Amino acid sequence: MSDRSPKFSAVGLVRDLATLDRALYETVTVTRTPTLDTALRRLSGAADHSKISFAVAAGLALRGGRTRRAAVLGVAAIGVASAGANLLGKRLVRRPRPHRAVDSPFPGRHVPMPDSASFPSGHTASAVAFAAAVGPGLPAAAVPLGLLACAVGYSRVHTGVHYPGDVVAGALLGTGSAALVLAVAARFDD
Repeated sequence: MSDRSPKFSAVGLVRDLATLDRALYETVTVTRTPTLDTALRRLSGAADHSKISFAVAAGLALRGGRTRRAAVLGVAAIGVASAGANLLGKRLVRRPRPHRAVDSPFPGRHVPMPDSASFPSGHTASAVAFAAAVGPGLPAAAVPLGLLACAVGYSRVHTGVHYPGDVVAGALLGTGSAALVLAVAARFDD
């Protein structure tokens, strides 16, 4: 009996993940969701330049004490994540944005296509970084901010500007950015 299963290779794994990534994106683009289209287009736009996170941070900062500290840590994490996504990730990987067919079945869900590279999702990185940095200091805010970050990430796929893999990479970058900011802050607390 011979084993005809393909041998594992890193190149094969990357190729298979890229194929899956494109297939997931295509599935989203052809799925009719008129109620979600408007809401997710608005959410994606509201998340531009971390406007939602900065608004939440401003509200938290007004309360003072540990709430203000959590807001400052969240904003710092956005800075680290944004720099990592835009100054490193997008310049190193240079993945093209998803293709939008001229005859797209749902053009009303689209947001303007950014000029930058697709990988990683900066919107997702910043939203996740903010949520992950604020959450430990304000546990009651962790779940709502985490859900908001997930929604921002999905909105970027739904509106046609990112592949799911870009969003996953952005979430990992955001989590790492928050961990770095929290670790540095803890060093100064000692």
